[in-house]
Amino acid sequence: MLQYLKAVHIPGRIYMRFRGWLVRRLCYIVFMFDRKIELENTTDVHDKICNSKRVQDVVAQGLSSKFGNTAVFSASRGLSANGWKKEVLRIVGQIQSPLSTFLIRLLGWGMLKLLNRAFVNVQLHLGQLEMLRIACKKNPQMPVVFLSTHMSQMDGLLLPILLISCGFQMPRVVWGAEVSSPGLRAVLKRFGALFFPLRRECLDNPEFSLLSKAVFASYVEQLLGGGHHLLIFLMKPFTGTWHLSSESRQCLELVLDALQNGASPDVLIVPVGLSYDSVPDCTCTRFSTSVGTILLTILRMLIWQFGCVRIDFAQPFSLKEYITNDAVLNFSTRISPEELLMPVILGKRSYFPNAEREWEPKPELCEKLHDQEKGVIERLSLHTLSGGVSCSALMTVSIVSALLLHKHREGVFLSQLIKDFSWLCEEIIFRNFDVGFSGRRIDLVKHALHILQHCIKLYHLNFGDIYIILRNEESAFITLSQHSTSLLPVFIQEAIGACAVNALLTEKATFVSPMMSHLDILLDEEHLNQKIHCLFNLLPRDILLLPPCCSSYAFCQDVLDTMIQHGLLIMKEAPSQVPACDTGRRRFTEKLMWKAMDDFDDSDSDYNEDIGKRLFTVGETESCPDFFSFLCHLLRPILKIYARTAAFLNEPISGRTDAEYEKQLELFLQKMARIDGSYECMNRNLVAVAVKTFKELGVLQESTGDAKVSLHLSETFSSEENLHVLRTFIQQFIYDD
Repeated sequence: MLQYLKAVHIPGRIYMRFRGWLVRRLCYIVFMFDRKIELENTTDVHDKICNSKRVQDVVAQGLSSKFGNTAVFSASRGLSANGWKKEVLRIVGQIQSPLSTFLIRLLGWGMLKLLNRAFVNVQLHLGQLEMLRIACKKNPQMPVVFLSTHMSQMDGLLLPILLISCGFQMPRVVWGAEVSSPGLRAVLKRFGALFFPLRRECLDNPEFSLLSKAVFASYVEQLLGGGHHLLIFLMKPFTGTWHLSSESRQCLELVLDALQNGASPDVLIVPVGLSYDSVPDCTCTRFSTSVGTILLTILRMLIWQFGCVRIDFAQPFSLKEYITNDAVLNFSTRISPEELLMPVILGKRSYFPNAEREWEPKPELCEKLHDQEKGVIERLSLHTLSGGVSCSALMTVSIVSALLLHKHREGVFLSQLIKDFSWLCEEIIFRNFDVGFSGRRIDLVKHALHILQHCIKLYHLNFGDIYIILRNEESAFITLSQHSTSLLPVFIQEAIGACAVNALLTEKATFVSPMMSHLDILLDEEHLNQKIHCLFNLLPRDILLLPPCCSSYAFCQDVLDTMIQHGLLIMKEAPSQVPACDTGRRRFTEKLMWKAMDDFDDSDSDYNEDIGKRLFTVGETESCPDFFSFLCHLLRPILKIYARTAAFLNEPISGRTDAEYEKQLELFLQKMARIDGSYECMNRNLVAVAVKTFKELGVLQESTGDAKVSLHLSETFSSEENLHVLRTFIQQFIYDD
């Protein structure tokens, strides 16, 4: 940095006096203006889009409503002055604008200064950066598509600037429909933002919608074909769930089509995980983005500090190889949740079909995608989202929020909270997840409490300790719930297992003595596995974050093994069996457990009999006796929303669209939450997940009429008896304090 300062002509004494001031003021500017920013040939790209087969096919059918029959494409290629080309270029202008290197460098300088003021640190793993750098150097012309989680409105500016700072090519960023201001769109496009064409015009004119989709798809092909990078956010910010957004699916479909059409030989996919102690966005700005909301967020970043930020990059992989492996693994169709789960709910079947046959084989292997194969897009989205969340670090605020909300809801001493924080950090690291902090435990906990000061009350006691209680406010519980969501992927297996055990204990509670502890009740493996399968199939996969290559049988078996490993289940001998230490004569071969795999078939009565006799009791870990209830509480918000959605089925449904029904259901949940204080259930995204799940189960059905798609209750659940069975089935998994 000093070599740049030597060129500044300042007298020696003054230079030595103000050298530190100059370094602080100029280092960011010199650094950003030294970064290389690759530009694309705008004129060439526009010509290629206008002459692309996609656009020509749409124009040739006369689908441009602006010009009617005059827009029909002729055989001649020299139509640069015609109306259809102006329409195409107008759509391209809605999607993107030429990059401004000066504005990008100016933004980078401002962002680095702002990040330095708003956050304690911004962490990047050097090993992950080197891994990404090596992957990019193997084929410099290969485009890279970053598929990232989404936590804040600032992510679209933060990630590109950090990638430029680390020496990578600046990616184009796909922004969602939450940016509605035309002025802000125009500015962001100069920074490399991409936008879908205005939805208002697409709704008013279906023909324009087809043309705009063709133009956007052609632009993505030209972008990837030129070796430029792309950043796509897999989810919407502030959702409180890991729910895939519709925009991310559309973008991934365009990337896959570009690969199929030969725009690029291959595409490098890089899952990205973002972690914040606290996002700088104001609550009132979280559902729309405008110039005012951006300025308000910047003002907040200038006034307050928001802890730490961590960016993680998962293992890059080839999209072409993924498609080939997806074909080999024979993932084409899956048994619907209605066929799989509904007979069990209604008591028509007490077992699940062979879990290995949930996916039917494809008739032939294929290396290219077809337009009808939408499942590969869903699996790719889920695979990358799972990778991004798995590599994300857990922050101090997330851990403390989970402890306060799910373990110490009634209050806790600071000394006890520090002990639980240490225990939970060990459990997280033991499960191969990373944490984004280091230092003394008391400093870390106080740092988290400082950030959560609007959600808690602190009482200083005479003997030197501090008592912490939660504010009985809606905003406090919602904030804690959003922070604690980060822990669900870490403990998802144990949480499902704990809720399944709770369901089995609820069933057995009517048959045992009231004086008998739940730690003494015997649970057989067969029934426990059945409960785990039920809950697994009830929850959506983007909540479970289960990779698509993992079968339900393998997952449920891992749930059982993990609970045994961590002491949540203790294996017991059946009362009728001879004790294991007995040396009496018996046929050893009948009890041999390591039979050859060829002997394990459905008719092996000895094997099935032995498995059915495995019994368990609920265990308690020494470090945390309340670990079982803590795990049950992690899934409580989504399960409670499911239960209240089932209770809301008594209300009139017919004639309502999805949006109308979700709005009424949200109001119902708000009413119930204010009664019992379960404010964490007031999550509009979980409401949409619940409605989608009930449609997949066949409880809610769609009907088309009066030019709209409306919902109605299925005939099966028109009776109060079946509705009661459904509510009981869901309620059994909810842990009651």
